[in-house]
Amino acid sequence: MSEYYEKDSSGNFGWFVAGLGLGALLGVLYAPKSGKETREELAASAREGKDYLRERAREVAQQASQAVDRGKEHLDEYVGLGKEYVERGRAQWSEYVDRGRDLVSEQADKITAAVEAGREAYRNTTEGGGQQQQGSQSSNQRS
Repeated sequence: MSEYYEKDSSGNFGWFVAGLGLGALLGVLYAPKSGKETREELAASAREGKDYLRERAREVAQQASQAVDRGKEHLDEYVGLGKEYVERGRAQWSEYVDRGRDLVSEQADKITAAVEAGREAYRNTTEGGGQQQQGSQSSNQRS
């Protein structure tokens, strides 16, 4: 709704200036007053126009200031949201990296355990197999 008034106000200003000029012209042409009185009225009208322009400029400056303030607030809000999303992303990334490390460590432990089990089985097989061969040779020698 304020946009309507802002657009309408700029059009009103143009009509105000046009009306001021037309009124001054008609006033001079059809005035039953003396030249001095007419000049005083024109000066008064000019002062009113100047006062109107000052007031309108002040209002426009105030509206621009409010718009800038709102823009800053929105910008701060979006920057805050952006920082929050970046921090969430970092936290998730860190979590995934930690999970990956844990998984790799777990697999490395399993592989190490499997290798050790294989070594132990090999040792048992070679030691046990050697003892069985020696036992067979002793039995053969006795016979």
